[in-house]
Amino acid sequence: MMKKILTVFFLACCSCVVMAQDNVIDEVVWVVGDDAILRSDIEAQRLYLQQEGQRLEGDPYCVIPENMAIQKLYLNQAKIDSIEVSESQIIQQVDQWMNFAINQIGSREKLEEYFNKKFSQIKEERKEMVREQQIVDQMKHQLIGEIKLTPSEVRKYYNQLSKDSLPFIPTTVEVQIITFEPKIPFEETDAIKARLRDFTEQITSGKMEFSTLARLYSEDPESAKRGGELGFMGKTQLLPEFANVAFNLNDPKRVSPIVQTEYGYHIIQLIEKRGDRLNCRHILLRPKVADKELNDAMIRMDSLYNDLKADKFTFDEAATWLSYDKDTRNNKGLMVNQNYEGNHVGTPKFEMQELPQEVGKVVYSMNVGEISKPFKMITDKQKEVVAIVKLKSRTEGHKANLSDDYQALKALVEGRKRAELLDDWIRKKQKTTYVRIAEGWRNCDFKYPGWIKE
Repeated sequence: MMKKILTVFFLACCSCVVMAQDNVIDEVVWVVGDDAILRSDIEAQRLYLQQEGQRLEGDPYCVIPENMAIQKLYLNQAKIDSIEVSESQIIQQVDQWMNFAINQIGSREKLEEYFNKKFSQIKEERKEMVREQQIVDQMKHQLIGEIKLTPSEVRKYYNQLSKDSLPFIPTTVEVQIITFEPKIPFEETDAIKARLRDFTEQITSGKMEFSTLARLYSEDPESAKRGGELGFMGKTQLLPEFANVAFNLNDPKRVSPIVQTEYGYHIIQLIEKRGDRLNCRHILLRPKVADKELNDAMIRMDSLYNDLKADKFTFDEAATWLSYDKDTRNNKGLMVNQNYEGNHVGTPKFEMQELPQEVGKVVYSMNVGEISKPFKMITDKQKEVVAIVKLKSRTEGHKANLSDDYQALKALVEGRKRAELLDDWIRKKQKTTYVRIAEGWRNCDFKYPGWIKE
Protein backbone atom coordinates (compact mmCIF):
# COMPACT_ATOMS: atom_id res chain seq x y z
CA MET A 1 0.00 0.00 0.00
CA MET A 2 2.79 2.40 0.93
CA LYS A 3 4.52 1.87 -2.41
CA LYS A 4 1.38 2.75 -4.30
CA ILE A 5 0.88 5.89 -2.24
CA LEU A 6 4.42 7.03 -2.98
CA THR A 7 4.37 6.16 -6.68
CA VAL A 8 3.97 9.72 -7.92
CA PHE A 9 6.87 10.96 -5.83
CA PHE A 10 9.10 8.07 -6.81
CA LEU A 11 8.46 8.58 -10.50
CA ALA A 12 9.37 12.23 -10.18
CA CYS A 13 12.55 11.47 -8.28
CA CYS A 14 13.69 8.40 -10.16
CA SER A 15 15.97 10.45 -12.41
CA CYS A 16 18.25 10.53 -9.39
CA VAL A 17 18.29 6.76 -9.08
CA VAL A 18 21.50 5.00 -10.07
CA MET A 19 20.64 1.76 -11.82
CA ALA A 20 22.29 -1.24 -10.22
CA GLN A 21 22.02 -3.69 -13.10
CA ASP A 22 25.32 -4.34 -14.84
CA ASN A 23 23.59 -4.72 -18.20
CA VAL A 24 22.10 -1.18 -18.12
CA ILE A 25 24.47 1.40 -19.58
CA ASP A 26 23.27 4.95 -19.11
CA GLU A 27 22.96 7.18 -22.15
CA VAL A 28 21.10 10.21 -23.41
CA VAL A 29 18.16 8.88 -25.43
CA TRP A 30 16.08 12.05 -25.89
CA VAL A 31 17.00 15.73 -26.01
CA VAL A 32 14.18 18.28 -25.78
CA GLY A 33 15.40 21.84 -26.15
CA ASP A 34 18.33 22.08 -23.76
CA ASP A 35 17.20 19.19 -21.56
CA ALA A 36 18.30 15.56 -21.77
CA ILE A 37 16.30 12.43 -20.90
CA LEU A 38 18.50 9.57 -19.77
CA ARG A 39 17.93 5.88 -20.30
CA SER A 40 18.24 5.39 -16.54
CA ASP A 41 15.35 7.83 -16.02
CA ILE A 42 13.10 5.77 -18.27
CA GLU A 43 14.31 2.40 -17.00
CA ALA A 44 13.74 3.35 -13.37
CA GLN A 45 10.19 4.38 -14.10
CA ARG A 46 9.49 1.27 -16.17
CA LEU A 47 10.78 -1.10 -13.49
CA TYR A 48 8.86 0.65 -10.76
CA LEU A 49 5.60 0.59 -12.73
CA GLN A 50 6.18 -3.07 -13.50
CA GLN A 51 6.78 -3.86 -9.82
CA GLU A 52 3.52 -2.14 -8.91
CA GLY A 53 1.55 -3.96 -11.57
CA GLN A 54 0.61 -0.72 -13.31
CA ARG A 55 0.12 -1.05 -17.04
CA LEU A 56 0.78 1.59 -19.64
CA GLU A 57 -1.21 1.82 -22.84
CA GLY A 58 1.57 1.05 -25.28
CA ASP A 59 5.29 0.37 -25.21
CA PRO A 60 6.75 1.82 -21.98
CA TYR A 61 9.95 2.78 -23.84
CA CYS A 62 7.73 5.00 -26.00
CA VAL A 63 5.07 6.20 -23.55
CA ILE A 64 7.38 7.11 -20.66
CA PRO A 65 9.91 9.25 -22.56
CA GLU A 66 7.12 10.98 -24.51
CA ASN A 67 5.40 11.97 -21.27
CA MET A 68 8.70 13.28 -19.94
CA ALA A 69 9.25 15.23 -23.16
CA ILE A 70 5.81 16.87 -22.92
CA GLN A 71 6.64 17.97 -19.38
CA LYS A 72 9.82 19.58 -20.63
CA LEU A 73 7.92 21.48 -23.34
CA TYR A 74 5.78 23.11 -20.67
CA LEU A 75 8.80 23.87 -18.49
CA ASN A 76 10.72 25.41 -21.39
CA GLN A 77 7.76 27.65 -22.26
CA ALA A 78 7.43 28.61 -18.60
CA LYS A 79 11.03 29.86 -18.65
CA ILE A 80 10.27 32.00 -21.70
CA ASP A 81 7.13 33.40 -20.07
CA SER A 82 8.88 33.88 -16.70
CA ILE A 83 6.32 31.76 -14.86
CA GLU A 84 6.96 31.91 -11.13
CA VAL A 85 5.41 29.96 -8.28
CA SER A 86 5.12 30.68 -4.58
CA GLU A 87 8.04 29.29 -2.59
CA SER A 88 5.93 29.24 0.58
CA GLN A 89 3.26 27.15 -1.16
CA ILE A 90 5.92 24.72 -2.37
CA ILE A 91 7.35 24.36 1.12
CA GLN A 92 3.89 23.90 2.62
CA GLN A 93 2.98 21.20 0.10
CA VAL A 94 6.32 19.43 0.58
CA ASP A 95 5.93 19.48 4.36
CA GLN A 96 2.42 18.06 4.04
CA TRP A 97 3.67 15.27 1.82
CA MET A 98 6.66 14.46 4.03
CA ASN A 99 4.38 14.29 7.07
CA PHE A 100 1.96 12.08 5.16
CA ALA A 101 4.74 9.79 3.91
CA ILE A 102 6.23 9.39 7.39
CA ASN A 103 2.76 8.72 8.74
CA GLN A 104 2.14 5.98 6.18
CA ILE A 105 5.50 4.24 6.43
CA GLY A 106 5.90 4.58 10.20
CA SER A 107 8.97 6.73 10.84
CA ARG A 108 11.56 9.02 9.29
CA GLU A 109 14.13 6.23 9.45
CA LYS A 110 11.86 3.83 7.56
CA LEU A 111 11.24 6.48 4.91
CA GLU A 112 15.01 6.86 4.42
CA GLU A 113 15.37 3.10 4.21
CA TYR A 114 12.56 2.80 1.67
CA PHE A 115 14.09 5.36 -0.71
CA ASN A 116 17.70 4.54 0.21
CA LYS A 117 18.31 8.26 0.63
CA LYS A 118 18.80 10.69 3.47
CA PHE A 119 15.72 12.57 4.65
CA SER A 120 17.16 15.86 3.35
CA GLN A 121 17.69 14.34 -0.11
CA ILE A 122 14.13 13.04 -0.27
CA LYS A 123 12.83 16.44 0.75
CA GLU A 124 14.91 18.35 -1.81
CA GLU A 125 13.87 15.98 -4.61
CA ARG A 126 10.24 16.32 -3.59
CA LYS A 127 10.63 20.08 -3.50
CA GLU A 128 11.96 20.17 -7.06
CA MET A 129 9.16 17.89 -8.26
CA VAL A 130 6.49 20.05 -6.61
CA ARG A 131 8.03 23.20 -8.07
CA GLU A 132 8.06 21.74 -11.59
CA GLN A 133 4.51 20.43 -11.28
CA GLN A 134 3.22 23.79 -10.04
CA ILE A 135 4.99 25.54 -12.90
CA VAL A 136 3.47 23.11 -15.41
CA ASP A 137 0.00 23.54 -13.90
CA GLN A 138 0.31 27.32 -14.03
CA MET A 139 1.63 27.15 -17.58
CA LYS A 140 -1.35 25.02 -18.64
CA HIS A 141 -3.75 27.42 -16.96
CA GLN A 142 -2.15 30.34 -18.78
CA LEU A 143 -2.35 28.53 -22.11
CA ILE A 144 -5.99 27.54 -21.67
CA GLY A 145 -7.35 30.66 -20.03
CA GLU A 146 -10.96 30.73 -18.90
CA ILE A 147 -13.29 28.45 -20.85
CA LYS A 148 -16.79 29.85 -21.26
CA LEU A 149 -19.41 27.57 -22.76
CA THR A 150 -22.87 28.44 -23.98
CA PRO A 151 -25.83 26.09 -23.39
CA SER A 152 -25.96 25.50 -27.15
CA GLU A 153 -22.38 24.15 -27.12
CA VAL A 154 -23.26 21.72 -24.33
CA ARG A 155 -26.43 20.72 -26.17
CA LYS A 156 -24.47 20.16 -29.39
CA TYR A 157 -21.97 17.92 -27.58
CA TYR A 158 -24.80 15.93 -26.02
CA ASN A 159 -26.60 15.45 -29.34
CA GLN A 160 -23.41 14.20 -30.99
CA LEU A 161 -23.00 11.39 -28.46
CA SER A 162 -24.49 8.00 -29.17
CA LYS A 163 -26.68 6.50 -26.44
CA ASP A 164 -23.99 3.89 -25.72
CA SER A 165 -21.34 6.54 -25.09
CA LEU A 166 -23.41 8.71 -22.76
CA PRO A 167 -21.77 8.89 -19.31
CA PHE A 168 -23.48 7.02 -16.48
CA ILE A 169 -24.46 9.22 -13.54
CA PRO A 170 -24.46 7.18 -10.28
CA THR A 171 -27.24 7.40 -7.70
CA THR A 172 -26.98 10.54 -5.58
CA VAL A 173 -28.86 11.66 -2.48
CA GLU A 174 -29.36 14.84 -0.47
CA VAL A 175 -29.54 14.30 3.29
CA GLN A 176 -30.48 16.52 6.23
CA ILE A 177 -29.17 15.67 9.68
CA ILE A 178 -29.78 16.56 13.33
CA THR A 179 -27.22 15.49 15.91
CA PHE A 180 -27.15 15.51 19.68
CA GLU A 181 -23.96 15.17 21.70
CA PRO A 182 -24.34 13.24 24.98
CA LYS A 183 -23.28 15.18 28.03
CA ILE A 184 -19.76 14.52 29.30
CA PRO A 185 -19.73 14.40 33.13
CA PHE A 186 -17.34 16.78 34.91
CA GLU A 187 -15.80 13.74 36.59
CA GLU A 188 -14.71 12.42 33.17
CA THR A 189 -13.10 15.67 32.03
CA ASP A 190 -11.43 16.10 35.42
CA ALA A 191 -10.00 12.59 35.14
CA ILE A 192 -8.68 13.34 31.63
CA LYS A 193 -6.96 16.53 32.84
CA ALA A 194 -5.50 14.70 35.83
CA ARG A 195 -3.94 12.09 33.53
CA LEU A 196 -2.43 14.78 31.31
CA ARG A 197 -1.03 16.62 34.35
CA ASP A 198 0.51 13.33 35.47
CA PHE A 199 2.05 12.89 32.01
CA THR A 200 3.49 16.41 32.22
CA GLU A 201 5.05 15.65 35.62
CA GLN A 202 6.61 12.42 34.33
CA ILE A 203 8.10 14.27 31.34
CA THR A 204 9.46 17.28 33.25
CA SER A 205 10.95 15.04 35.96
CA GLY A 206 12.75 12.97 33.31
CA LYS A 207 10.94 9.81 34.31
CA MET A 208 9.40 9.34 30.84
CA GLU A 209 9.92 10.77 27.38
CA PHE A 210 7.06 12.70 25.80
CA SER A 211 7.33 10.51 22.67
CA THR A 212 7.07 7.31 24.71
CA LEU A 213 3.90 8.46 26.48
CA ALA A 214 2.44 9.57 23.15
CA ARG A 215 3.04 6.14 21.63
CA LEU A 216 1.48 4.44 24.63
CA TYR A 217 -1.50 6.65 25.41
CA SER A 218 -2.28 9.30 22.76
CA GLU A 219 -5.68 8.86 21.13
CA ASP A 220 -4.54 10.43 17.88
CA PRO A 221 -3.50 7.08 16.34
CA GLU A 222 -1.58 8.46 13.36
CA SER A 223 0.71 10.82 15.27
CA ALA A 224 1.00 8.32 18.14
CA LYS A 225 2.91 6.00 15.79
CA ARG A 226 5.55 8.76 15.52
CA GLY A 227 5.70 9.55 19.21
CA GLY A 228 3.10 12.29 18.83
CA GLU A 229 5.04 14.18 16.15
CA LEU A 230 2.87 16.21 13.77
CA GLY A 231 5.55 17.43 11.36
CA PHE A 232 6.12 20.99 10.16
CA MET A 233 2.91 22.98 9.84
CA GLY A 234 1.85 26.58 9.47
CA LYS A 235 -0.51 28.26 11.90
CA THR A 236 -3.50 28.01 9.56
CA GLN A 237 -3.07 24.23 9.28
CA LEU A 238 -3.80 23.77 12.98
CA LEU A 239 -6.91 24.37 15.04
CA PRO A 240 -6.83 27.96 16.39
CA GLU A 241 -6.81 26.91 20.07
CA PHE A 242 -3.98 24.44 19.42
CA ALA A 243 -1.99 26.84 17.23
CA ASN A 244 -2.18 29.72 19.72
CA VAL A 245 -0.52 27.60 22.39
CA ALA A 246 1.91 25.69 20.14
CA PHE A 247 3.32 28.83 18.48
CA ASN A 248 3.95 30.44 21.86
CA LEU A 249 6.21 27.57 22.96
CA ASN A 250 9.91 28.40 22.91
CA ASP A 251 11.59 25.75 25.05
CA PRO A 252 11.62 22.16 23.68
CA LYS A 253 12.08 20.89 27.24
CA ARG A 254 8.82 22.43 28.44
CA VAL A 255 5.33 20.96 28.12
CA SER A 256 2.38 23.21 27.32
CA PRO A 257 -0.63 23.73 29.56
CA ILE A 258 -3.64 21.54 28.74
CA VAL A 259 -5.37 22.66 25.56
CA GLN A 260 -9.00 21.88 24.76
CA THR A 261 -10.13 21.56 21.14
CA GLU A 262 -13.12 19.97 19.45
CA TYR A 263 -11.14 16.71 19.35
CA GLY A 264 -10.46 16.52 23.09
CA TYR A 265 -7.65 17.60 25.45
CA HIS A 266 -3.97 17.94 24.47
CA ILE A 267 -0.56 18.64 25.87
CA ILE A 268 2.09 19.86 23.42
CA GLN A 269 5.88 19.83 23.22
CA LEU A 270 7.86 21.96 20.76
CA ILE A 271 10.41 20.16 18.58
CA GLU A 272 11.61 22.90 16.22
CA LYS A 273 10.57 26.25 14.76
CA ARG A 274 11.40 27.40 11.24
CA GLY A 275 10.11 30.85 10.46
CA ASP A 276 6.33 30.72 10.35
CA ARG A 277 6.19 26.92 10.69
CA LEU A 278 6.82 24.56 13.56
CA ASN A 279 7.09 20.88 14.33
CA CYS A 280 5.66 19.67 17.62
CA ARG A 281 4.47 16.59 19.47
CA HIS A 282 1.15 16.22 21.20
CA ILE A 283 -0.76 13.76 23.33
CA LEU A 284 -4.53 13.68 22.82
CA LEU A 285 -7.03 12.20 25.26
CA ARG A 286 -10.74 12.14 24.42
CA PRO A 287 -13.47 12.15 27.09
CA LYS A 288 -15.52 8.95 26.99
CA VAL A 289 -19.29 8.98 26.81
CA ALA A 290 -20.81 6.86 29.57
CA ASP A 291 -23.60 4.41 28.72
CA LYS A 292 -26.05 6.37 30.87
CA GLU A 293 -25.46 9.63 28.98
CA LEU A 294 -25.66 7.82 25.64
CA ASN A 295 -28.97 6.20 26.61
CA ASP A 296 -30.31 9.56 27.81
CA ALA A 297 -29.36 11.07 24.44
CA MET A 298 -31.18 8.27 22.63
CA ILE A 299 -34.30 8.88 24.72
CA ARG A 300 -34.18 12.61 24.01
CA MET A 301 -33.75 12.08 20.28
CA ASP A 302 -36.51 9.47 20.26
CA SER A 303 -38.79 12.11 21.73
CA LEU A 304 -37.70 14.54 18.99
CA TYR A 305 -38.40 11.86 16.37
CA ASN A 306 -41.95 11.44 17.67
CA ASP A 307 -42.50 15.21 17.63
CA LEU A 308 -41.30 15.38 14.04
CA LYS A 309 -43.61 12.54 13.02
CA ALA A 310 -46.48 14.37 14.77
CA ASP A 311 -45.67 17.54 12.77
CA LYS A 312 -45.18 19.63 15.91
CA PHE A 313 -42.41 21.37 13.98
CA THR A 314 -40.53 20.81 10.77
CA PHE A 315 -37.22 19.04 10.30
CA ASP A 316 -35.77 22.32 8.99
CA GLU A 317 -36.75 24.10 12.21
CA ALA A 318 -35.41 21.32 14.45
CA ALA A 319 -32.11 21.22 12.55
CA THR A 320 -31.72 25.00 12.81
CA TRP A 321 -32.53 25.37 16.51
CA LEU A 322 -31.71 22.01 18.13
CA SER A 323 -28.89 20.33 16.20
CA TYR A 324 -25.39 20.25 17.70
CA ASP A 325 -23.87 19.94 14.20
CA LYS A 326 -22.45 23.42 13.60
CA ASP A 327 -21.54 22.60 9.99
CA THR A 328 -25.17 21.98 8.97
CA ARG A 329 -27.52 23.73 11.38
CA ASN A 330 -27.28 27.07 9.56
CA ASN A 331 -28.23 25.23 6.38
CA LYS A 332 -31.39 23.62 7.81
CA GLY A 333 -29.41 20.46 8.49
CA LEU A 334 -28.43 19.87 4.86
CA MET A 335 -25.16 17.93 4.64
CA VAL A 336 -22.51 19.22 2.22
CA ASN A 337 -20.14 17.02 0.27
CA GLN A 338 -16.82 18.89 0.43
CA ASN A 339 -15.00 16.18 -1.54
CA TYR A 340 -16.92 16.72 -4.75
CA GLU A 341 -14.45 17.17 -7.60
CA GLY A 342 -14.94 20.24 -9.71
CA ASN A 343 -16.73 22.26 -7.03
CA HIS A 344 -14.48 23.88 -4.44
CA VAL A 345 -17.39 25.04 -2.30
CA GLY A 346 -19.00 21.61 -2.05
CA THR A 347 -22.36 20.23 -3.15
CA PRO A 348 -25.34 18.77 -1.26
CA LYS A 349 -25.28 15.72 -3.51
CA PHE A 350 -23.58 12.56 -2.24
CA GLU A 351 -22.98 9.22 -3.85
CA MET A 352 -23.86 6.54 -1.31
CA GLN A 353 -20.23 5.61 -0.59
CA GLU A 354 -19.37 9.26 0.10
CA LEU A 355 -21.71 9.49 3.10
CA PRO A 356 -20.46 8.69 6.62
CA GLN A 357 -20.81 4.93 7.02
CA GLU A 358 -23.56 5.01 9.66
CA VAL A 359 -25.56 7.58 7.68
CA GLY A 360 -25.20 5.60 4.46
CA LYS A 361 -26.54 2.43 6.08
CA VAL A 362 -29.64 4.26 7.31
CA VAL A 363 -30.31 6.27 4.15
CA TYR A 364 -29.87 3.30 1.78
CA SER A 365 -33.34 1.87 2.44
CA MET A 366 -35.18 5.17 3.08
CA ASN A 367 -37.78 6.82 0.85
CA VAL A 368 -37.62 10.50 -0.11
CA GLY A 369 -39.14 12.63 2.65
CA GLU A 370 -38.77 9.86 5.24
CA ILE A 371 -37.24 10.60 8.67
CA SER A 372 -35.08 7.98 10.35
CA LYS A 373 -35.25 6.78 13.90
CA PRO A 374 -32.35 7.87 16.13
CA PHE A 375 -29.05 6.05 15.66
CA LYS A 376 -25.53 6.33 17.02
CA MET A 377 -22.65 7.51 14.87
CA ILE A 378 -19.05 8.73 15.11
CA THR A 379 -18.44 12.20 13.66
CA ASP A 380 -15.37 13.24 11.68
CA LYS A 381 -14.13 14.75 14.97
CA GLN A 382 -14.34 11.23 16.46
CA LYS A 383 -17.18 12.19 18.79
CA GLU A 384 -19.95 9.71 19.57
CA VAL A 385 -23.32 11.34 18.90
CA VAL A 386 -26.94 10.40 18.34
CA ALA A 387 -28.42 11.43 15.00
CA ILE A 388 -31.65 11.60 13.04
CA VAL A 389 -31.61 12.05 9.25
CA LYS A 390 -34.13 12.94 6.59
CA LEU A 391 -33.75 11.88 2.97
CA LYS A 392 -34.43 15.09 1.08
CA SER A 393 -33.92 13.75 -2.44
CA ARG A 394 -32.67 10.74 -4.36
CA THR A 395 -31.66 10.67 -8.02
CA GLU A 396 -31.31 7.11 -9.25
CA GLY A 397 -28.32 6.13 -11.38
CA HIS A 398 -28.97 6.82 -15.05
CA LYS A 399 -27.51 7.72 -18.40
CA ALA A 400 -26.78 11.44 -18.51
CA ASN A 401 -29.45 13.73 -19.93
CA LEU A 402 -29.59 17.50 -20.45
CA SER A 403 -32.48 18.21 -18.11
CA ASP A 404 -31.01 16.48 -15.03
CA ASP A 405 -27.27 16.53 -15.66
CA TYR A 406 -26.45 19.78 -17.43
CA GLN A 407 -23.60 20.65 -15.04
CA ALA A 408 -22.00 17.20 -15.39
CA LEU A 409 -22.20 17.41 -19.18
CA LYS A 410 -20.84 20.95 -19.12
CA ALA A 411 -17.85 19.74 -17.09
CA LEU A 412 -17.23 17.01 -19.70
CA VAL A 413 -17.28 19.55 -22.54
CA GLU A 414 -14.95 21.86 -20.62
CA GLY A 415 -12.55 18.96 -20.09
CA ARG A 416 -12.63 18.14 -23.78
CA LYS A 417 -12.01 21.79 -24.68
CA ARG A 418 -9.03 21.96 -22.32
CA ALA A 419 -7.57 18.77 -23.79
CA GLU A 420 -8.02 20.07 -27.35
CA LEU A 421 -6.32 23.40 -26.58
CA LEU A 422 -3.35 21.68 -24.92
CA ASP A 423 -3.08 19.11 -27.72
CA ASP A 424 -2.96 21.91 -30.32
CA TRP A 425 -0.32 23.78 -28.31
CA ILE A 426 1.89 20.66 -27.97
CA ARG A 427 1.73 19.99 -31.72
CA LYS A 428 2.69 23.60 -32.51
CA LYS A 429 5.45 23.62 -29.89
CA GLN A 430 6.97 20.46 -31.35
CA LYS A 431 7.59 22.30 -34.61
CA THR A 432 9.68 25.04 -32.96
CA THR A 433 11.56 22.94 -30.38
CA TYR A 434 14.79 21.11 -30.99
CA VAL A 435 14.17 17.41 -30.41
CA ARG A 436 16.65 14.60 -30.93
CA ILE A 437 15.78 10.96 -30.32
CA ALA A 438 18.55 8.36 -30.33
CA GLU A 439 18.53 5.46 -32.77
CA GLY A 440 16.51 2.55 -31.39
CA TRP A 441 14.07 4.88 -29.62
CA ARG A 442 12.28 6.28 -32.66
CA ASN A 443 10.24 3.29 -33.80
CA CYS A 444 7.21 4.23 -31.72
CA ASP A 445 3.57 4.94 -32.27
CA PHE A 446 3.76 8.27 -30.47
CA LYS A 447 0.63 10.13 -29.39
CA TYR A 448 2.24 13.21 -30.95
CA PRO A 449 4.15 12.03 -34.04
CA GLY A 450 5.75 15.46 -34.53
CA TRP A 451 8.70 14.50 -32.35
CA ILE A 452 10.45 13.07 -35.39
CA LYS A 453 10.93 15.64 -38.14
CA GLU A 454 11.45 14.38 -41.65
